[in-house]
Formats: sequence, structure tokens, C-alpha cells
Amino acid sequence: MGAIRQCSRSACRNSAVATLTYVYADSTAVLGPLATYAEPHCYDLCEQHAGSLTVPRGWEVLRLAMPATPPQPGPDDLLALANAVREAALRPSAADPAPGQRSAHAALEAPPASEGARRGHLRILREPS
Repeated sequence: MGAIRQCSRSACRNSAVATLTYVYADSTAVLGPLATYAEPHCYDLCEQHAGSLTVPRGWEVLRLAMPATPPQPGPDDLLALANAVREAALRPSAADPAPGQRSAHAALEAPPASEGARRGHLRILREPS
């Protein structure tokens, strides 16, 4: 499940309910229901900004029918969620590395070298005891 998308208008923090797409070849702006996925050349708008949309002179606005209520999760959605939970439970945890993988090292573990060893422009200093 993705996060709730916000309105694309600057300084607006409302949830998006519609998607705006420009068809430059036809000088048309298409405003319709919120797209399933966020597209790079589309704009998600909240109810207020979708209702007050204006376009340049000579352009046409095509407003598609908006659903009165948001769609409720169906049985397919619930099955997909249950399958995702099962798959996540079957994955090995990060603490148990798979055979052949390197284990995690302790943070700031110094290599076995002499005091103040240099490596390029970096110097590793051991903690004073």
C-alpha cells in the first residue's frame, strides 16, 4: 500500500483527489479521478484546487466523471495484502545472513595495523585506553 498522495500545488498539504494531465497537441487539460500511480507528467490536485482549475485562453478543460465516494477495498485487495504479509514473514531476517554472505562488522572497527596507520588521506586512530 502506498502513502496518501498530496496535492501538487505549492504550499498545499491536502490529500489529492484528482489527476490533471495536459495534452499540449490539442490544447486540452484533462481532469479526472486520482490516477492509480503517480505519473511524472501529471499533477495530483486536492478537491479545492481541482474545483478552481483555470487554463490558458484558447485551451479546453475536459472534466471526467469523479466518483462520489472513494472505492472500498475489495476481496482482491485483501488477498494481495495477505499474500504480501506472508511473503514478508518467509524472508530471512537481516540478523541471520544467508550462507556465503558477509556478516556485519561492528561500527568503526579498526583494521589490524600499527598505531596511527594512514590510508590515503584518512588516518585511523585507536581510542585511548
